[in-house]
Amino acid sequence: MRADHAKERTKERTRTYLLAGQAVEAPRLPAGLHLVATPIGNLGDITLRALEALAAADVIACEDTRITRRLLDHYGIATPLTPYHEHNAAAARPKLIARLQAGEAVALVSDAGTPLISDPGFKLVRAAHEAACAVTALPGASATLAALASSGLPTDRFFFEGFLPAKEGQRKTRAAELARIPATVIVFESGPRLARALADLAAAFGPREAAVCRELTKLHEEVRRGSLDTLAQAYAGDAETRGEMVIVIAPPGGDGEPMNEDEVDALLRRALDRVSVKDAVSEVANATGRPRREIYKRALELAGETDDGAAS
Repeated sequence: MRADHAKERTKERTRTYLLAGQAVEAPRLPAGLHLVATPIGNLGDITLRALEALAAADVIACEDTRITRRLLDHYGIATPLTPYHEHNAAAARPKLIARLQAGEAVALVSDAGTPLISDPGFKLVRAAHEAACAVTALPGASATLAALASSGLPTDRFFFEGFLPAKEGQRKTRAAELARIPATVIVFESGPRLARALADLAAAFGPREAAVCRELTKLHEEVRRGSLDTLAQAYAGDAETRGEMVIVIAPPGGDGEPMNEDEVDALLRRALDRVSVKDAVSEVANATGRPRREIYKRALELAGETDDGAAS
């Protein structure tokens, strides 16, 4: 059955794409699920392998058919599209698996960047593996890596968070958890929430160096660097907030140098404003790598200063 279906595929339309105005025939794509990275803004940021796969696939599963259609039209690709997103995934997934089992080549794309990053694609990949279908990743554009590379912050170890919670209380709680991670932290955020998110991150992380990367690869690309509190003030003011945003935050100690006493004190004060002395000590010790006994002693001193000020 699968072999017969594969033979039928060879009799179908010629699969081509446009490159520098010339039609190029794409080589046959093996049956299976193909994860294809697409541009995050600049349509030139697509690989030749991705164009071949999109042109040769039997179907392209995508988040928004209108967005993907613009990419395909730009490169003269006529492969049919089918929606696959968080609202229809449960119903669409079995149909895509059935096509894979019938010997088809299915390409999966997100609206921008690498599939499975902040989208429901991982469930389709897992289902494809469970159905013994081949899965192939075609690497390419990624807002996460583009922001990290352009931020000027340490790249040897990083943690990708994705979008922070929309609700303020949950966002503050999550920011406090992220502050303990001994690595560069990467966060996605929308323009309307950017200033509030930066303020909550500044309260949790202290005066860490950070970068806000806006509209990466697009006409109005901008990378603004500074401390988290300075950036929060800028975006609460007149700094441009339109477009897609990626926040990159330095690890404890910034570029690898130990945090100075003022930075440690700032972290402690912010933690003591939110949690108990015990929890604040644990949080700051994990974030800075300093001995817990040293942090505990300083926490008691800072708490004492606060009590003395309140008493006076």
